[in-house]
Amino acid sequence: MAAAQHVFDVMASRVSDDELEKIRQAFSMAEEAHRDQKRKTGEPYIIHPIAVATIAAEELELDTNTVCAAFLHDVVEDTDYTIEDIRKRFGDDVAFLVDVVTKRKKSTYRNSKQIDNYKQILESVHFDVRALLVKLSDRLHNMRTLDSMKPDKQMKIAGETDFFYAPLAGRLGLYYVKTELENLSFRFRCPREYEIIEGQLSQDHERTKDSVGEFCSKIDSIMADAGIDAYTQVRYRRPYSVWRDMKRNGCDFSHVEFKHYIRIIYKPMVNWNHQETCEKDTALFIYSLLSKQFRERQGSIYNYIDYPKDNGYQSFHVRLLNQRGIWEELHIASERMHRNAKLGCVVERGESWIERFRLVLENIAASSEGFAFMEELGSSLYNEDIIAFTPRGKGIILPQGGTALDFAYELHSDIGDHAQFARVNGKLCPISVELHRGDCVTIGTDASVHPTEKWLGYVNTAKAKRRVREAVERISTSPLIRCEHCHPLPGEEVIGFRGMDGRITVHSRNCSEAIRLASEYGDSIVSVQYEDASSMLFPVRIKVTAIDRYHLFRDIIDCIVEGQHVSLTRIESTVNEQIATCLLDFPIHSLQQLESTTQAISEIRGVDEVQVIER
Repeated sequence: MAAAQHVFDVMASRVSDDELEKIRQAFSMAEEAHRDQKRKTGEPYIIHPIAVATIAAEELELDTNTVCAAFLHDVVEDTDYTIEDIRKRFGDDVAFLVDVVTKRKKSTYRNSKQIDNYKQILESVHFDVRALLVKLSDRLHNMRTLDSMKPDKQMKIAGETDFFYAPLAGRLGLYYVKTELENLSFRFRCPREYEIIEGQLSQDHERTKDSVGEFCSKIDSIMADAGIDAYTQVRYRRPYSVWRDMKRNGCDFSHVEFKHYIRIIYKPMVNWNHQETCEKDTALFIYSLLSKQFRERQGSIYNYIDYPKDNGYQSFHVRLLNQRGIWEELHIASERMHRNAKLGCVVERGESWIERFRLVLENIAASSEGFAFMEELGSSLYNEDIIAFTPRGKGIILPQGGTALDFAYELHSDIGDHAQFARVNGKLCPISVELHRGDCVTIGTDASVHPTEKWLGYVNTAKAKRRVREAVERISTSPLIRCEHCHPLPGEEVIGFRGMDGRITVHSRNCSEAIRLASEYGDSIVSVQYEDASSMLFPVRIKVTAIDRYHLFRDIIDCIVEGQHVSLTRIESTVNEQIATCLLDFPIHSLQQLESTTQAISEIRGVDEVQVIER
């Protein structure tokens, strides 16, 4: 078959004769296994495995065993052949790859068929990322031939692709695969919107082609005059990318900036000593030449050469004003960087990257099921990464939207658990502050600070969410629950009521709810010890009424903070005809601490009354 022969021809240039024969045998087995099967289009089924193998061999430049697995990826799932049959003929490695991409047939699923399948695929990264690449090759061909499916099936497959497979390709550094999957998904999910934006982009190409061509010609001339071996490429954005910007920024098509960008792809220069200079030196030299000729947009530089994205992407970005007064975005990259943008982890997947990816997946899997798993998977895969730094220059990679609390947990779990504040580029900030690429971050800690349920809204990484959720669950699964009406404090006279689940709700003895329960469910009353709460803090609010005088407010704060060693969280003060009213919020450990604090305040000169109004 001519299509299969093309795969053999592609692989022949980079594998041995024995390996090539192994690939031929894999095709023969797939051809025999699928002999009587047809695709939805009516074509012989073998066309699909050949297409998947072609993507693996030609577009992703994968190795012998992975191409074999691409030929065989549906054999176990759709025919009578088993993994052991593949193992006997092609060895453990090919059998492993085929096994990972074979959907498990179960009578029941832990979450759903789709979620279990996602988990199975992602678990393969613990052993070898090539299994993910076989699955992406499979998905890419399915999307390219989705026209033959019914609309409901198209929506299912396109939805999976947009949510899972496209961002997975992005994480793996496969920019071209990610872009094609996104746009194919958009085309089948929203054909009308896709067609409209595609038409608008076509009109925009026509409108800007002269100015873009003129600008590129000038750049080519500058490069040639400087003796730099480089060329330009104009890359027009696809409908999905434009649509995403429109939704993100709440704008129409005409207000989306930079519907194309210009690549400058270069070979590193050779210096006076006939030594190849580093890629960054050449990129900066090109930038210096162009910024002398064209006005630079302030703050538009992004140096992804020194600080690559987590998927390995490198380039030097800058925006310049062309001859017709239009801002143009330029991406300056070496030939190596350009190739890596296409092949990503296939050409450069160091152990550090694999280990980071494993940790992301482990934290997702360890902390969530069902919807929570899908939510965390989407945020972990889809968001582009940023890099922030400690004062000593250590880079911490976070998802876009990552906060100072995420940063703290990436440094160490204990730092996260006790994070009190952050300094971002020297400015004092709350731990919930969102970080941006290049921020320098210091985390302040306090042993008395602990995770609360509110922190779940402050974190975006799976690791931080898991740690906070575990801490909150430890508190919520305590055998003692505070009554939500009277909010008893440790050290207070309390009584407990055992619920149907065996857990005990603690009430103040004068709580109206406790009195009602005692009259209805007297047999459920139990004695409780509610004393030790050294590791917990309970928020309270007090109202102080006093005669106003010089330094009254300072004395009250000093009494609470310095005298009682309590941290104020909110202060509100008003003065009406010499009568001062202060509302003060602070956390305490026990009733004794609250009583000690209110007594100390009442002894301040001019204070008339101290009331606990909320706890």
